Amino acid sequence: GLLTRLQTSAPTTRTPSSSNSFSQNIPSCLWKLGRLNHVAIAVPDLEKAQSLYKDVLGAQVSETVALPEHGVYTVFVELGNTKLELLHPLGEKSPIASFLQKNKTGGMHHICIEVDDIKTAMTELKKKKIRILSEEPKIGAHGKPVIFLHPKDCHGVLVELEQA
Repeated sequence: GLLTRLQTSAPTTRTPSSSNSFSQNIPSCLWKLGRLNHVAIAVPDLEKAQSLYKDVLGAQVSETVALPEHGVYTVFVELGNTKLELLHPLGEKSPIASFLQKNKTGGMHHICIEVDDIKTAMTELKKKKIRILSEEPKIGAHGKPVIFLHPKDCHGVLVELEQA
């Protein structure tokens, strides 16, 4: 019947050989990249941004937390699979103040990815000529060690790595 004709006329599919496998192109590391922790957005008006996510979009939004050692106020917006971090300048030397001078309406500031071993990641990334913006990890908004990778070494994106 029809099923027999479909089975006999179906084209055969070839699976790629293991030598072409994507996973074999990934160098082995002593540390492991984890999940996307958050996407950080610099905002010129923190209250308006909080209101957008909480009152308009219905998201769960944290209280504002001051992080003077990073020169920022932070607010976290909970999403189903990750978070948004709203950043606003704290103090004159805030990196967010200079970002907002160039981007008046705000915008994406950085992405944060978890790693299982931040110290080993730092060592290996330095060997691979990836610049790290501090000599030692700092304690981030989640109370865990973080480092930032130079955006010029990461295709224009400021990348934060956070100890999982």
